[in-house]
Amino acid sequence: MKPLPQISEAEFEVMKIIWKYAPINTNEVTQHLTKTTSWSPKTIQTLLKRLVTKKAITYEKDSRIFVYTPLVMEDEYINQESNLFLKRFYNGNLSSMLSAYIENDRLSPSEIDTLRGILSDSGHKGGA
Repeated sequence: MKPLPQISEAEFEVMKIIWKYAPINTNEVTQHLTKTTSWSPKTIQTLLKRLVTKKAITYEKDSRIFVYTPLVMEDEYINQESNLFLKRFYNGNLSSMLSAYIENDRLSPSEIDTLRGILSDSGHKGGA
């Protein structure tokens, strides 16, 4: 599988809207983002153009309206970025990352219990 495009933090905010509401037009994207950011419509249009150039999204033109759909799926992108984060900061070692979070009190007791449950369930699946 080829690597997915690199998406900036701002572009990721646009992608979240497109993933949630696609197919979605420029005005709808702008309406959503002006509620949560201080970006101007021109800035949002620039971000949309960058995402098209990066082949993260595509569009169809319906008269004068651009309607966007993702070319990159959300779960694939998040999986790629999670793996890059893990490799960059923890040498790809998930145990090191979890240890660091636990030792620095970054995980609450309920999050630790949730992780225990996930690990317990995955152990049953793999061992059966």
